Amino acid sequence: MGGVTDAAAQKPVQTPAQDSGRGPVPDPAVMREQYRSTPLWETDLAPTPMDQFARWFHDAIAAGLAEPNAMVAATATPDGRPSTRMVLLKQYDARGFVFFTNYGSRKGREITANPWVSLLFPWHPIARQITVTGRAVRVGRDETAAYFRSRPHGSRLGAWASEQSSVLPSRAELLRRYEELAARYPQGEQIPAPAEWGGYRVAPETVEFWQGHENRLHDRLRYVAEGGGWRVERLAP
Repeated sequence: MGGVTDAAAQKPVQTPAQDSGRGPVPDPAVMREQYRSTPLWETDLAPTPMDQFARWFHDAIAAGLAEPNAMVAATATPDGRPSTRMVLLKQYDARGFVFFTNYGSRKGREITANPWVSLLFPWHPIARQITVTGRAVRVGRDETAAYFRSRPHGSRLGAWASEQSSVLPSRAELLRRYEELAARYPQGEQIPAPAEWGGYRVAPETVEFWQGHENRLHDRLRYVAEGGGWRVERLAP
């Protein structure tokens, strides 16, 4: 008949408000912060979004934020199915924002099919966030190789050991691959960058700077690429 078994029927159902030994589960509906900060005016902004990013990135570092270069990278398939993950910003300049990954990963496959990417820097402790939208293109192999050589030895081995986003039979299999590579490339040995590993540069078309304020009257100033320059618009919070 496909009914519930006796064992399953006797097992108590745990509600979201209960927890196994940790006490009551907090209600997210009542969680809120009152942000207090200085207003962000259009006249405060740098001429370009990359210059403004540099200012805020410096502020985030000075504030002691953990991994201020961590950003959420959102990609999507051509039919609009999105995916997100945290990646690390490794370079930025007037051309855009660079991160590195396996081109065969889910994000790599999605960027190949649909190059539009969104990046989000969630700097909660200083009530700021930056949202970038733009097209991602691969950086040159020379640039990839130069960055790969700067990585710690173990990270370089890990890039070879992991076929990112593929299904693994077990963690033991991943460790086996790593140990084989460690034996082949001992500490101090040069390790080439994998052919399917490299960088993406996201060239921004819009960059929004969000500053939190009390009563949810936040500042949202967005740079929009226009005619070879940038137009700034204020968005309602």
